[in-house]
Amino acid sequence: MENAMIEVDSTVLENPSDEDYESAGYDTSTTSLSSSVFQYVFENGRRYHSYYGTDKYNMPTDEKEQDRLDLHHELLRLVWDEKLHEAPLEKPHRILDVGCGTGIWAIDMADKYPMAEIIGTDLSPIQPNWVPTNCVFQVDDAMMDWTFPDNYFDFIHCRNMASGVSNWDHLISEMLRCTAPGGYVELCEGEIKLNCDDGTMAEDNPLKVFVDTLKESMVKSGRIPPDMPFLKRLLEKAGFEDITTFKANEPVGPWPKDPRLKKIGAMQMLHSETLFESYGMAAFTRALDMDVKKAQELCDAGRAANLNKNYHTYSTYNRVYGRKSSGRK
Repeated sequence: MENAMIEVDSTVLENPSDEDYESAGYDTSTTSLSSSVFQYVFENGRRYHSYYGTDKYNMPTDEKEQDRLDLHHELLRLVWDEKLHEAPLEKPHRILDVGCGTGIWAIDMADKYPMAEIIGTDLSPIQPNWVPTNCVFQVDDAMMDWTFPDNYFDFIHCRNMASGVSNWDHLISEMLRCTAPGGYVELCEGEIKLNCDDGTMAEDNPLKVFVDTLKESMVKSGRIPPDMPFLKRLLEKAGFEDITTFKANEPVGPWPKDPRLKKIGAMQMLHSETLFESYGMAAFTRALDMDVKKAQELCDAGRAANLNKNYHTYSTYNRVYGRKSSGRK
């Protein structure tokens, strides 16, 4: 996908003194596990993972977050033209989804590839019990040594894991080891950066301030904010072949003129109702030792700015896949 400049809908530009989208005529309403695995901690009114340690992941695991994750999955399906993956799979037998969250991508893949066994792993058991018979979930920490055999999976998928990855080299080495010769690994990550093509995003824009602060918290936590060169370099360094990259834009709000991008922006705006708290509260208070009130103010300001039709911003999502050499064991 080309990363061309996104044209703004002319109706959004009318009446710049009005900030809400309504003024532009747009409606914006809106398996058996040990009990210890279900242990959580509660902070700022939200539930967080604790089984492998509270430092593993700064995102909530409660029902509100699960709803957000499922909505984001549908948003990403739209962003990627309904493609669950880009790697050219042909009758795969085993597929692994690392950091599967609610399991929604793994479930969709189980429906798409009924001949394959789909395994989803995550720190927390927040996946549904009623799933396709060829789909199973396991509680596991991807940062530890994996228990899967060598050359086991035809396809390994990893999406939105950056905030939980403390050692990318170890993660990719385990992916390489567990991928069958000729199989694929695919990474999908959003860049922790806000873009604007028409000068409507000032340095003090609350959206930009939030994203910049989030990036700061990731760095301080030992998490690398990934961009396309970083993701591509990871696969190159590990020895994957036929590395292929894809880039897509995700507008913040329904300001684009293009109908498809406008729909993506609308879904993103709905998704962002809980996004700022999910990404910001624990990250800011834990990593940056920020006062809870200040962290909440940054989240609230970002959410409010997200609804401002006069800010024409967008984020970028990157997909990259690589093939393990057929002659490599």
